[in-house]
Amino acid sequence: MQVENFSENDLEYAVGRLLAARKLTIACAESCTGGLLSGRLTAVPGSSAYVMGGVVSYTNEVKVSHLGVKQATLDAVGAVSQETAGEMAEGIRCRMHTDIGVGITGIAGPGGATANKPVGLVYISVSGCNGTVVTRNVFHGNRQQVRWQATEKALEMVAEYAGGLPDKS
Repeated sequence: MQVENFSENDLEYAVGRLLAARKLTIACAESCTGGLLSGRLTAVPGSSAYVMGGVVSYTNEVKVSHLGVKQATLDAVGAVSQETAGEMAEGIRCRMHTDIGVGITGIAGPGGATANKPVGLVYISVSGCNGTVVTRNVFHGNRQQVRWQATEKALEMVAEYAGGLPDKS
């Protein structure tokens, strides 16, 4: 995203206003998005009121050591899975002591795909006091497009989890 194209109509602004209004805090555990979600959230002025931190957990070792993802989960279903995304979101929320944790893991491409896990497959999880929600998504496009779409979906999920954005009409 180009800075000159950034506007207060962007989803990260709306989510930021929602989190601030509800006095909710958030932390992000990102793999395939490489910090893009955290970057989008912190691009909003005043985001230090609700963004507590994040971890880019590109390796399984970091998922285990910094987020508490179980090695048994990784061995059984792999890093790109519903279970891993959920454990990432729960782990970052607990470690950062936030109201909401987000976990994103997937295959942005162009390589890394398997027969069961295509390029564009991304699991996104949001965790909080109302439990943990995970979605399976298959995004299309190049690496940057997949990463962007994943963060859009994550922001939408955070908004829904936090009670929804006000109607624009």
